[in-house]
Amino acid sequence: MSAAPLLDIAGLTVSHRGEVLLSNLSFSVERGTLHALVGPNGAGKTTLLSAILGQAPFAGRITANWSQSARIGYVPQAFHVDRSLPVTVSDFLALTRQPRPVCFGISAVAAQRIARLLDRVGLAGFERRPLSVLSGGELRRVLLANALDPLPELLLLDEPAAGLDARETAELAALLLDVRRRFGITMLLVDHDMALVMTVCDFLHVLDFGRLISSGIPGAVREDPEVIRAYLGETVDAGH
Repeated sequence: MSAAPLLDIAGLTVSHRGEVLLSNLSFSVERGTLHALVGPNGAGKTTLLSAILGQAPFAGRITANWSQSARIGYVPQAFHVDRSLPVTVSDFLALTRQPRPVCFGISAVAAQRIARLLDRVGLAGFERRPLSVLSGGELRRVLLANALDPLPELLLLDEPAAGLDARETAELAALLLDVRRRFGITMLLVDHDMALVMTVCDFLHVLDFGRLISSGIPGAVREDPEVIRAYLGETVDAGH
């Protein structure tokens, strides 16, 4: 008998003030796989992540097959940095990795842990960089480093390529594949960037107006006539 999926979503419906944001959504996420969710603005992608995180009430069922001590890692879509605050990369990462406030300094133990985290995401030596001077790709890597410690059972990424140029997007794709190869982490990401999605995912799900209109391996979903009519169309033809 095969093992139960890590995450099983069945009949998920989310409504807000009388508006249905997600309607009867069902799919499973197997351990060690990378699932991607695409769709236009307002399709319900971020709403799904909010429901999984317990931040949005829903009808239906979300079954998480992991122990109570397991954690979910989360990389948010937006992270605004106040440029007037002199917060370094180490300051940010130390906030939850030592008991004392960072204004009293970073402990040697926390500093070593932070160095390992930054090396994990290709940012070795960035400890003293102010968050405010990081590029979009560098900041996204810092957020990923934060989400990967402790290693999560499930990693959720909300539009990780938003605002990145083509080079940064390619580097992010390579990093996600490397993280999954090294740590076997199950991932669910939502994004508009089809180049990123087609590069990294094992399974692709397409949302349109809160409905899941196609789900499966990327190549098959890409050729689904309903997907082409509803969302992909010229995007897929131009990119491939």
